[in-house]
Amino acid sequence: MQASPGLVDLCAKELALCGLREGETVAVLSQGDERADYVNAFLAAAARFGAVAFHVRLPDVSSSVDGEVGAWTVGATPLAGNRPALDALKGVDLVIDTIFLLFSPEQREIQEAGTRILLCMEPVDNLARMFPTPDLRRRVEAGAELLSAASELRFTNASGTDVRYRLGAYPVMTQYGYTDTPGRWDHWPSGFVFTGGADDGVDGRVVIAPGDILLPFKEYAREAVELTIEHGRIVDIRGGVEAAILRDYIEGFEDQDAYGISHIGWGMMKEARWSGLATDRRSIHMEARSFLGNVLFSTGPNGELGGTNATPCHLDVPMRDCSLFLDDEPVLIDGDVIPDELRPTAQEALR
Repeated sequence: MQASPGLVDLCAKELALCGLREGETVAVLSQGDERADYVNAFLAAAARFGAVAFHVRLPDVSSSVDGEVGAWTVGATPLAGNRPALDALKGVDLVIDTIFLLFSPEQREIQEAGTRILLCMEPVDNLARMFPTPDLRRRVEAGAELLSAASELRFTNASGTDVRYRLGAYPVMTQYGYTDTPGRWDHWPSGFVFTGGADDGVDGRVVIAPGDILLPFKEYAREAVELTIEHGRIVDIRGGVEAAILRDYIEGFEDQDAYGISHIGWGMMKEARWSGLATDRRSIHMEARSFLGNVLFSTGPNGELGGTNATPCHLDVPMRDCSLFLDDEPVLIDGDVIPDELRPTAQEALR
């Protein structure tokens, strides 16, 4: 498939943010015939920089990462067991991932080799509308500084959520939509900061309220779902039909690690809209994870943080109108960003 000139231009702007230079090497990773236009656009864009670019096309496999059919499983990819392809990806400066390597041991091995990785699989119009900026990076990194200095995170909402995370066991991670640092991963588009609580250090109650977003189901919650968490594990799920669906979904993996608590953080992208899912259910919906002021509560695998939970059962729940505190200092109050350094600037607000 021939990439449109507009998509090539967009990918070239992204590669510029990623610091691509003449003589660097770029591998574009795909599977089957998926996202052929993205592959061709990145290859053409890389050529504008004088980079050496090539395509690694893996055999087509059944994948539900888009969440359109079957369980959304993470961590198992067609790259597993393909040592020649993996070695090729470890040997380049930048990998463009269009298949979703996140949570896989193969991604960690590539990053450990110093290769930077950019995941790109969202719809083209969303890539343009939520295009990253240096100011987004500044705000996300400012949030990371606050999160790194804290020993406890607590978040609440009016529906009864009150949960505490003991911090320090895992690093703080940033996503602002591009990567120019060796060994760093990012996802275009995205905008949030997160970390994980100690494996036995998350306790309390999370009440998913109507209007919160259930991913990978790509649904707005219509009723309250109450999760009781003790020592970093979900021990009870209560509510109506949606609670029963969630409980049955997790049970279906037949994996005790599916009840573990994964990352926690908050969204920082002003261009991302909470309402976006109402009219657009394509791809994995980074917009829902990134909208400004959401608390991103997550369960399941924590390999991206360096943890040992490798369950394929992963839930992300962007929650709105929450209050979040770091060592009792407010970061969000009812979904509003409090620290000045985390708020979009007036110039950015005009973008």
